[in-house]
Amino acid sequence: MTLEILTPEKKLYSGDVYGVQLPGVDGLFEVLNHHAPLVSALGKGNVKILKTKTGFENYVITGGFVEVLNNKATVLVEGAVEA
Repeated sequence: MTLEILTPEKKLYSGDVYGVQLPGVDGLFEVLNHHAPLVSALGKGNVKILKTKTGFENYVITGGFVEVLNNKATVLVEGAVEA
């Protein structure tokens, strides 16, 4: 699955990943390879990029949206910092 994390200023992350955990407005959820199409609002919290089944990278976001379509997840956030 391809993941992109974008802010209004720059592209924070772009690459192939195993999956991603996101802070939804109603709680955490996870998107894995070949997930069904989805659009969801995101709350403040931690985005955990699952690069492999054991390796990961974290970003703290202030809110935004995610779109999953054709095995690509695009995360649009207002602001984010690497954790």
